[in-house]
Amino acid sequence: MPKASELKKGDVIDLDGVPHVVKQLEAKSPSSRGSATLYKVRFNNLLTGQKREGSFKGEEMLKNADCQRVQVQFSYVDTPQYIFMDVEDYSQYAINEGSLESQLEYLTDGLDGITALLVDGNIVAIDLPQSVVIEIAETSPGIKGATVSARTKPATLSTGLVVQVPEYIEQGEKVKVNTTNGKYMSRA
Repeated sequence: MPKASELKKGDVIDLDGVPHVVKQLEAKSPSSRGSATLYKVRFNNLLTGQKREGSFKGEEMLKNADCQRVQVQFSYVDTPQYIFMDVEDYSQYAINEGSLESQLEYLTDGLDGITALLVDGNIVAIDLPQSVVIEIAETSPGIKGATVSARTKPATLSTGLVVQVPEYIEQGEKVKVNTTNGKYMSRA
């Protein structure tokens, strides 16, 4: 049972008997002496997808939800379902497109390093790896000698995500993108 002060993004907590994943954390220090630090937490209900907010004192105990984390690989899309395969026993899990929200732009065929959250044997959420490698589908032509300048240009990746890349990057190259902030990291 974690304290509110020990919560991290991605933790799964049981609120009123329903599993909720921590999406956002904010610590608020009070101005008066002796008051406890308050933690404002934004949760997503893993079963319905509804958002919920709560404020907790740092020493308040929360209950971990009964869920399982497994390593999966993205397999294919069967609209509106996204299919993931367990890398251990090759079993497949389907999750609805609406549950993935902003993560869809990082999913490429065969993507490894994904952690799936299972509740009662059903996938309810995924955690992407820190970075992914995606091919550039469209960008303006590269400029020779632009390696020294720090200017950037927009590039549309094969998944539809648009990122700012250095001017010397060409169409068809693969780039590494940070999945937490959606920014270009390096060539792949």
